[in-house]
Amino acid sequence: MSFTYKGLEATYTRHRITDEELDRQLERLRQQTPRVIPVTDRAAERGDTVELDYAGFCGGEQFAGGTAEHQTLVLGSGTFIPGFEEQLIGCRPGDKVTVKVTFPQQYHAQELAGKAAEFRCTIHAITQQSLYELGDEFAQALGLDTLEALRQDLRSSLQDYADQRGQIDLEDRLMRQAAATLDLQPTEAELDKAVEEQMETLRTQLAQQGLTLEMYSRFTGKSEAELREDARPEALQILKIQAAVEEIARLEGVEVTEQDVADALADICRQNHITMEQLQAAYDAEFAAAVARSVRTRKVMALVREAAHVREEG
Repeated sequence: MSFTYKGLEATYTRHRITDEELDRQLERLRQQTPRVIPVTDRAAERGDTVELDYAGFCGGEQFAGGTAEHQTLVLGSGTFIPGFEEQLIGCRPGDKVTVKVTFPQQYHAQELAGKAAEFRCTIHAITQQSLYELGDEFAQALGLDTLEALRQDLRSSLQDYADQRGQIDLEDRLMRQAAATLDLQPTEAELDKAVEEQMETLRTQLAQQGLTLEMYSRFTGKSEAELREDARPEALQILKIQAAVEEIARLEGVEVTEQDVADALADICRQNHITMEQLQAAYDAEFAAAVARSVRTRKVMALVREAAHVREEG
């Protein structure tokens, strides 16, 4: 079989955002955008948010890391060490409260672990949160005039995202087709490296959910060795796709220009809400090579997509 990357065939079914999906996202937004109401006619209760200054003392001496100004704290959230938040229940704006606690034996700062301490607090404000009704006032809190305008704006955003994901999936399927026609047999060392990259990706995804690989192994009933073996087929597929990208780039003369890299770096800054100066701190030869590979891959995928016969549905 000869290497084929032009004239590939695929079906693209556009996912249309349903009213049910839109309603679910609206409800998530409502939960994430509560109304903040100042509390002035009563003392602080569990569930209220307190804005305070505090300074921590141990043995009469102020300790490092135990001071903050205008800190917000939800009473009952368990954010601070045990016993702290309960002693602020009943306070009012302007109050000065001395909170006495004992640090846990397993506290991360060993010099404070198990020791008694006091925090001298000044209460600035107390607020409570309540959910908006699903109406125009809720939309206005999000910068739009009416609920209908919010629904239209949200539907458009969700549809754009669904379309983008659909095109990415289409390009991935086309590249897998092309890679299947490429005669490639990586070495064991190359495959082992690709498997390790797959495992590192899995670790990162689990960490974002507060999980570890060991926890995942117990949940799935598979050892780490078995998980590595499961990762080999996809690792091989990724190696073949990477090789296909490089071969297509060679055959088609795909180049990555300085402007391409500059545009890609600007996108990274926008997506991560950082400045170019902040990005430069992490920019090294490995980072530069990864950006160039990403740009080359996008160009190749666009080329393969343009040369494919795609039947669109939906």
